[in-house]
Amino acid sequence: MRSLRFLYTAVYLLLLIFVACKNEKNDLSTDQVEVQNDYRQLSDESLLDTIQFQTFNYFWEGAEPNSGMARERLHMDNVYPTSPKNTVTIGGSGFGVMAIIVGIDRGFITREEGLNRLLKIAEFLEEADRFHGAWPHWLNGETGKVVPFSKKDTGGDLVETAFLIEGLLAVSEYFKNGNEKEQELVSKIEKLWKDVEWNWYTKGGENVLYWHWSPTDNWDMNFPVGGYNECLIMYILAASSPTHPIKKEVYEKGWALGGNIVSKDSMYNMPLVLNYYEHNDSPIGPLFWAHYSYVGLDPNGLKDEYADYEVLTRNHAKIHHAYAVENPKNFEGYGDSLWGLTSSYSINGYAGHRPGNDLGVIAPTAALSSFPYTPNESMKMLKHLYAKHDSLIGKYGPYDAFSLQDDWYLPRYLAIDQGPIPVMIENYRSGLLWKLFMQNKDVQNGLKKLKFSSPHID
Repeated sequence: MRSLRFLYTAVYLLLLIFVACKNEKNDLSTDQVEVQNDYRQLSDESLLDTIQFQTFNYFWEGAEPNSGMARERLHMDNVYPTSPKNTVTIGGSGFGVMAIIVGIDRGFITREEGLNRLLKIAEFLEEADRFHGAWPHWLNGETGKVVPFSKKDTGGDLVETAFLIEGLLAVSEYFKNGNEKEQELVSKIEKLWKDVEWNWYTKGGENVLYWHWSPTDNWDMNFPVGGYNECLIMYILAASSPTHPIKKEVYEKGWALGGNIVSKDSMYNMPLVLNYYEHNDSPIGPLFWAHYSYVGLDPNGLKDEYADYEVLTRNHAKIHHAYAVENPKNFEGYGDSLWGLTSSYSINGYAGHRPGNDLGVIAPTAALSSFPYTPNESMKMLKHLYAKHDSLIGKYGPYDAFSLQDDWYLPRYLAIDQGPIPVMIENYRSGLLWKLFMQNKDVQNGLKKLKFSSPHID
């Protein structure tokens, strides 16, 4: 049934060839109206297949060819004002390798095709620049050399590395009982995982993890990571490492701020659970905070002494939806079926959109990657977007961001925004990536060490 549904969906995907990139909303050509009507005829399941295929394809067809890694960005207008087209992203590639698993499991590619690509990525990562086992934020996909993310960000990026390892461990679990070639991939991933010196990033034994270290600028970036944000997975993997682990005190005092990470506040009568203020000037964070750590880490039934992560993540998404329904700034289009604020492209560059910093810009990844938390609200967004605003849909799915208020969008994609979409939709549909990541024995040991409970833990 899955393959038949995919073939049915593929007929409609062919029509996307005729969709022109337009910057005027509601200015649809005849071809676009035909595509719009076809999207309206898709069942919910076929529409989910469609968006998963499109966004998976960013990491398949759209990948940097030498490395197989995810390009940091793909601009369909071919304008690249910042990083060049051969720049690959470490965190985005972590989401990308999970998207490849989705592609295999959904029948978009064969297992052998996926395996060959993943081996190519692992071999590239073996030779690429690393700094005490951590990769930098960006690499040159042709050479494997670091591409500075900013002036002093020229070395290891432990957060981006955590997103990559999260994806690689899920890949390893998918192939761990496979043939000789698949075992080769598993062995390569095992070594990459064990080589990350998580404890080095405590800056000589402090009870906190630091985001960056550079051989030229040392610890000058000076970014200790504590308080709730997107980085929970970094602390869990650091505690889980079989070779370079952190102590439990690093999690308790660094991440949890000695207990001050807990919040008693609410929005829209929903508890926040944790304190978003440490790295944020709003009571609630952008929605990617509810996605990046949880592409592999299953929040359902996950608890520690500070939070019930099922409530935390669900309420995060529901609060964003409630905010769009209220629409306190009266932005055009906001409502029950058009919602979602997160960090993304914006009218003037890039911005961290969220309640408290709302610029009228919707990023589709915010609502679509929230499918596990808000299935009804996310489906409304998906159907509305594809039926009413298909000019905002391109070859690799919805473009990164748009504003109906300011009649603005660009035909551009970011890996870190496209990647969570197929993965989190798959977690909603089958729980596949959650099952894979959570069954890893090292991860289970790390969660036990930090006193987490979960239905996945033995």
